[in-house]
Amino acid sequence: MRIALIEPYFGGSHRAWAEGYRDHSAHEVVLITHEARFWKWRMHGSYVTLAGEFIDHVAGQGPFDLILASDMVHLPAFLGAIGPACWEAAVALYMHENQLSYPLSPRDTVDEAYAMINWGSMAVADAVFFNSRFHHESWFEGVGALLKRFPDYQHTPLIPDVRAKSTVLPVGVDLKRLEGAPSAPADRPLILWNQRWDFDKAPAPFAAAMIDLATTHDFAIALAGEAVAEFDDFTRLQAELADRIFHVGHAPDADYVRLLAGADIVVSTATQEFFGIAITEAVYAGAFPVLPNRLVYPERIPLEYHRACLYPEGKLTERLRWALDNPVERAAILAELRPVMAAFEPGHGRLRLAPDCARL
Repeated sequence: MRIALIEPYFGGSHRAWAEGYRDHSAHEVVLITHEARFWKWRMHGSYVTLAGEFIDHVAGQGPFDLILASDMVHLPAFLGAIGPACWEAAVALYMHENQLSYPLSPRDTVDEAYAMINWGSMAVADAVFFNSRFHHESWFEGVGALLKRFPDYQHTPLIPDVRAKSTVLPVGVDLKRLEGAPSAPADRPLILWNQRWDFDKAPAPFAAAMIDLATTHDFAIALAGEAVAEFDDFTRLQAELADRIFHVGHAPDADYVRLLAGADIVVSTATQEFFGIAITEAVYAGAFPVLPNRLVYPERIPLEYHRACLYPEGKLTERLRWALDNPVERAAILAELRPVMAAFEPGHGRLRLAPDCARL
């Protein structure tokens, strides 16, 4: 089967998903992509140029059996733009995130156009896939209120139909590359931040917890992840705890794998997380997770370990102290968590489409 995977924002987790699916699929997967920048313009306008590339592929190599588009695609517009070139293809939409429940940055104001692009894409797709149960449930909890804000011809009667063709399909995570990797050992317990330096990952509470924790415990800090923006909190952290900083900045994959292998604890303070590839990788590599008791994390960590791994609001430093003070208990829990994370290795799941579509 020939599959056209359409991704206007080809970077980060979107790129990892696209390349991973191409590399592990039993079918021929052709990536049709644009660079990961200008996300608003990608959602509004990329369908025109992506459609042109799609039509060129069909003209040169023949039709596709399936169109698999990411949530950044304006799918109704894309299907209209490619016209007859898509009439024989099934259409599936993969939701990495959505623009309805994604938190606004200080630079943004509410613009329902982006959430409506997500909704319209779901409405016209043959099948819709969400990367987590949390993502699926939070979308359908909020979409009714969105649609009811419009004056007439509201789409609310379509919600049950869209829900019926939607399912949860986790992202495949390349965990095998982490096996047997040499570590980058610190001379004391290493606490890892391995997420984007961006507003939705909330660096401020992490920095504050590190400075507070440093008054009672000895540890090193690795500040990995892509620096999308500069944060005064991380600047202060590096200044006040300079002798504890083990690594700063985005690391090439080989170095990143070494950091994962050497980390003792991985921390999230995120206000948005629909799946959590970075945390999944870190836990599989041997870092004990200290995560907020919200978003996708209660789904990612088995219930019996919630108390040890998930902290309530305002209790991050307390949970970190427990993790540092109890290495034996920490190791025992990690031994149970590693096979949970291993389930996300490609090949454990299969992408199932609606009954009238092809299967992957």
